[in-house]
Order: sequence, then structure tokens, then C-alpha cells
Amino acid sequence: MGHPPLEFSDCYLDSPDFRERLKCYEQELERTNKFIKEVIKDGNALIAAIRGYSSAVQKFSQTLQSFQFDFIGDTLTDDEINIAESFKEFAELLHEVELERSMMVQNASDLLIKPLENFRKEQIGFTKERKKKFEKDGEKFYSMLDRHLHLSSKKKESQLQEADLQVDKERHNFFESSLEYVYQIQEVQESKKFSIVEPVLAFLHSLFTYNNLTVELTQDFLPYKQQLQLSLQNTRNHFSSTREELEDLKKRMKEAPLTCKLPGQPTIEGYLYTQEKWALGISWVKYYCQYEKEAKTLRMTPIDQKPGAKQGTLDLTLKSCVRRKTDSIDKRFCFDIETNERSGTITLQALSEANRRLWMEAMDGKEPIYHSPITKQEEMELNEVGFKFVRKCINAVETKGITTEGVYRTVGSNIQVQKLLNAFFDPKCPGDVDLQSGDWDIKTITSSLKFYLRNLSEPVMTYKLHKELVLAAKSENLDYRLGAIHALVYKLPDKNREMLELLIQHLVNVCEHSRENLMSPSNMGVIFGPTLMRAQEDTVAAMMNIKFQNIVVEILIEHFGKIYSGPPEDTTAPPVPPPRVAARRHKPITISKRPLRERPVFFNASVEESGGDCDGVPKPRSHGDKPVITRPPVRPPDPPCRTPIPPKLEQRPDLIAGTAEEMPSSVVASRTKFFETASRRTGSSSSPQGRIPSDES
Repeated sequence: MGHPPLEFSDCYLDSPDFRERLKCYEQELERTNKFIKEVIKDGNALIAAIRGYSSAVQKFSQTLQSFQFDFIGDTLTDDEINIAESFKEFAELLHEVELERSMMVQNASDLLIKPLENFRKEQIGFTKERKKKFEKDGEKFYSMLDRHLHLSSKKKESQLQEADLQVDKERHNFFESSLEYVYQIQEVQESKKFSIVEPVLAFLHSLFTYNNLTVELTQDFLPYKQQLQLSLQNTRNHFSSTREELEDLKKRMKEAPLTCKLPGQPTIEGYLYTQEKWALGISWVKYYCQYEKEAKTLRMTPIDQKPGAKQGTLDLTLKSCVRRKTDSIDKRFCFDIETNERSGTITLQALSEANRRLWMEAMDGKEPIYHSPITKQEEMELNEVGFKFVRKCINAVETKGITTEGVYRTVGSNIQVQKLLNAFFDPKCPGDVDLQSGDWDIKTITSSLKFYLRNLSEPVMTYKLHKELVLAAKSENLDYRLGAIHALVYKLPDKNREMLELLIQHLVNVCEHSRENLMSPSNMGVIFGPTLMRAQEDTVAAMMNIKFQNIVVEILIEHFGKIYSGPPEDTTAPPVPPPRVAARRHKPITISKRPLRERPVFFNASVEESGGDCDGVPKPRSHGDKPVITRPPVRPPDPPCRTPIPPKLEQRPDLIAGTAEEMPSSVVASRTKFFETASRRTGSSSSPQGRIPSDES
């Protein structure tokens, strides 16, 4: 609601209407004063909250920066490297954001709080002092006027003249105080429009500029986010594949622990108790024993030695091993051995009857050797019937199931798979099965094909080349990686290479329909990696290399045309460089670091100190000494992904776009110029959408 202006002429008359209008000004000034106090209070609370939030983000960033992933094995895949370094990338992004926030918070008090406090103390406070003087002089003038009017006219003329002079003097003082007060209160009412709004605008400008830059940094982060999501999906798929192999190994270990012996280890090893004769009697000492059958060497490491016993490991050469008769000793599971280093026999006690039989079997004991009944399924061979089976499966899949979602990932019924395999590999009529008929669904056909390939007596890519292929996949040199695998493929036997080409060509065809079947080269690598190039030994270390087997198959699919266009010029693969943890298959994507010159300049606390416009933005000089405002590109273009884009990438079309408006200067005596220009800020973003198929092996 507007107030009528206070005319200076009203100050002389001091009418009741003038006093009423002046009272409205005073009430409005008091309301403004309370409002400024609330703004200062809430502004301080907001700045404190921003500082607290910034401190929490910085602490969170430091926690992410300090953590380092450990890994199993000797080499990480490129996806695992990206994941291992992700926390550092997150910390750097948060640090970059907090740099922008710190610039805003540092200036927040100068931008918002101090100008408002100065206006409240200097302008409103000065106006209140003028009011006190106005009221004091008015009270003094009217009290003197009352006394003057009560003077008797019979007094001397000189006394009356002196009294008139005193009243005129007080009237003049009161008139001056009234003029000063009216001028000051109207000036405050007019100047508050910009004196209050300008600091709030400056603070909001810095706050919105920070928010806009945060969105820009988020856009810079999008390419890395996409690559990391892809790495996480691939690593999850590799983990699922490896977990199935480890569960199968664990199951076999439960059934027959000693059948899964690691290569290069002793023939048999474990705990044995040895009979030791002492002066005060006989005791049994626990040893950890390792026996190598070819060299006939027995290493015995004492465990929980008795006080005074000789320390150190015993290395003995075995001469003979004889089972100890049950009635000849009061201990069970015993057998005697003779060695070159010790005279007489050494009596050993095994942990169980089965354990004793295994030790005696390894040491060629004289007692009958116990053999565990091991039943083996008839081994499948890479022969004409096998080729016929693979071709028929491929034709059936490409004819009626190549667009089936999750083809090769979905598992068929075990009963149906065995039924199909028994019918096709029947010795009486091998291959006499029509897979195109409606008797066999796609899940059964694909599961039967995988079963056949996995149960070959030797995998398609052979045990002999297994280590070389894995080492090639671990190489950090992309050209070498492809060249080495290319050369190793042509080292395969003819039948194996022919079968591999047949299968990879089929997988390429399947991946070309990935939009429908959701099967990418990475997914196919997870499924066919352990199938086409499984390790000869069943160990956890071998299982940890499954992810590199998957990578080999993935490379074969992606570069099928080059690899099978012909053998390389030199079919001998070059020496494999030592694997390095820092190896990458993709060029790393990092968050672009914004140069210092591109950082925004926030409002300055003082226009006069900044040497710029009233919005606090310094004037960059160019030809003609005209202000020039430039903006760098918002973000670089996204790099291409070699596989479908990760799922649920959220679009962020919420970049804040500011507008620039001309703000007129206020015609006030105490200020000459307030706003001339505000920088125009624009921002736009677009993020690709897509989805990546979930994969299970």
C-alpha cells in the first residue's frame, strides 16, 4: 500500500494530518527493520547449513579417496580397473563441486549479511536518531510556545521582544529538525528498494551460479558414469560365471578332496603323527608331511613340538612302506616306513583308514592299494558326429530362435537335454534327429550345445594354448592383445579351428540381433568363455581367470572378420609382455577439469572496490573498452560405447538458464548507479538413453 508523500511545507505547519502521515512512515520503517532482522537471522542459518553440508561432503570425499580395492589373482580386467578407481573419481568430482561451493560460501556473508546490517544500522539507525531529535525539539518548542502565550501584555516591551526572539529561535530549530527527519525517512523508504533487494539478488546469483555449475559438472561426469555402469554390469556377469564354476569345484572337493590336486604340488600331503621314543617313554608328535612320489622324498615339518625337541624340518628319502598290523600296536591307522637317513623303521599314524590307504598308495606300500570307484561319463569327441550336431543346433537357433530374448542365457530342462544328447549320439543311428521339428524347444537345443562343448575330452581352444590365450587377454597393449589372439587361433589343430570359426560366426549372427535377444558380445563371452577354453586344473586360481577367458571370446566375436580373414603374417605370437594391473582395454574417461579462467566470478561485496558494474562482475576489456562475456562449451561429446548403453540413464534437462535484464538506476541523492547489466547465462544438456540387457550365464 502506498503512502502519500511528505511535503517540506508541511514541516512548517506541523498539522495533525502531517503527523498522521509521518506516523505511517514510522510504522513502515519499523516493519522493514524487523524484516531485515529476520532476513539476517535466516540468512546466517542458511550459510551455516551450507557450510555444514560442505564439511560433510568433504569428509565423505576423503573417506572415498582413502579406500583402495584389493583383488584376487595377478591381473585385473579393464572393467575391474575402472571399478577399483571409481572411488577416486567420485572423490575428485565431489572435491570439484566443493571448490565451487566454497567460493560461494566465502562471499555469502559479504554479499548478503553485511550490506543488510549496514543498511539497518546506518540508515534506519540514523533515521531513528533524527526522530529522537525531531521529537525533542518539538516538545521543547511547544512547551516554550505555551509559556510564551501565557505572558501578560503588560510586561515591558523589551521582555516581550526577547520572548518573541526565543520562540522564533525554537520554532526555527524545530522546523530544521522536522525537515531533516522528513527528508531522512523518505530517503530510507525509497533507498530500501535497492538496498535490501540488491544483496539478496547478489546472494541468489552466486547460489544459482553454483547450482548451474554443479549441473555442468554432472554433465561432464555422464560419460564416466556410463562407462562405469557398463563396467559394473560386465563385472557382475563375470562374477556370476565364476561363481558357478567355484560352486561346482566346491561340490567336487566335498565329494573327493584329494582328487583336485594343484599342479606342481606334492603327490600327497597332510598331517601325520610319528611315534617318538624318549627316555621316559613313548610319545606321538604331530607333523605336516609332504611326499613327492617321483623323487621319493618325504618332508616332515613338526607341529606343536615338545620342549627340548630338535627344531627344523626333516627331509627323508623313502626306501619302503609297510602297513602296520592292527594287533601289533595299540594305535589305529598306522604304517611303517624306512628311510636312507634314519636307521630302523618310523611308525606313522594317519588320520583315518581312508587317509592311510592314500598315503600307502602314494608310497607304493606293500598292502593292497585302495581305489575309489570313479565313474566317468563317456567322453565326447570332436568328430564328424560332433560337427553335425553343432551345425544342426546352429541352424535350428538361427532359423527359429535367434531373436529369442536371453537365447543361450536361459537354461533348458536337464531331462530334455539328456534325452536329446542320447538320441543324437546313439551309436546305432548317430545324428538321426531333426532339430527343426517341434519336439525340441530353443532352450533345450542351446543347453545341449553348451553341454556338448563343455564335456569334450579337451576344450575347443585346447589346454595347450590356454595359458597363452589368458596372458594375451591380460596384456595392456590393445594391438598386441588382438594380434596375439589372432596368431594363437591359427595355432589350434585344424578341427578345433574349424569348430571355433563355426561357433564364433554363429555368435556374431546372434549378437547382430542384440536389440531383440538382449545378447551382446560381452554377454556371449560370459557364457562361452568357460565353455570353449576351460582350464585343465580345477583350482580357485584357475577360476579367477575365467573373466579373461570371457574377454578372449568377446574379442573373437568383435573382431571375427579380421581374425578369420586369414592367418597373420607371422603365425608365431610375439613374447607376451608381463601383465600389469594398470592395463586398460578402453581409453579412460575422466571428468574434465575446468580451467581457472572459466570459473564464475561472484558478486563482490563492494561495487567501488570491484571496479566493475554494480552486479559485481568485473569488466573484461577488449577493443573499444567494451565489456565482453564469453562462455566455454558446456561439455565434450560423449565417447562411443562398444556395447549397449547402460540401463536407466536419467536425463538431466534441468540446467538452469538465466536471463539478463536491464535494471534502471534509481534517482536518489545518496546513490547514483545501481544495476546496469547482468551477465546472460544459458545451459543445455542432453543425455543418451538406452538399456543394456541383464545377463546370466
